[in-house]
Amino acid sequence: MSHEKVTIEAVVNADIKKVWEYWNHPEHIVNWDFASDDWHCPRASNDLRPGGKLDVRMEAKDGSFGFDFEAIYDEILEYEKITYTMGDGRQSTSIFVDLGNHQTKISTSFDAEHENPVEMQKAGWQAILDNFKKYAEEN
Repeated sequence: MSHEKVTIEAVVNADIKKVWEYWNHPEHIVNWDFASDDWHCPRASNDLRPGGKLDVRMEAKDGSFGFDFEAIYDEILEYEKITYTMGDGRQSTSIFVDLGNHQTKISTSFDAEHENPVEMQKAGWQAILDNFKKYAEEN
């Protein structure tokens, strides 16, 4: 069964090195990897290398729901590209472009799953990316 590709993007007012660090280091991931203020990311681990594992916990702050997000890295090009495969076989690729003037464009394409409407998935992933942008710009 094929998956629809969905793309989200944002321009972050921070240089590429800071964006890369905040995107990949667990001590930063826990501060932005959730879609709304009533959720949080209580833990994250990240082995950023081909074959390495990304493992984050996302849950509602009230404890009513949560899930583990796990993926295995396929390709890492430092400051340029990250591709991983999620546990259900879907893939995601994030491209990082240094725009100069302390701006970095992030474009993420992912395979939509078949459980939820594509627009809902796109909105959720975009909300997480927007949360990343806010965190990276404010810290």
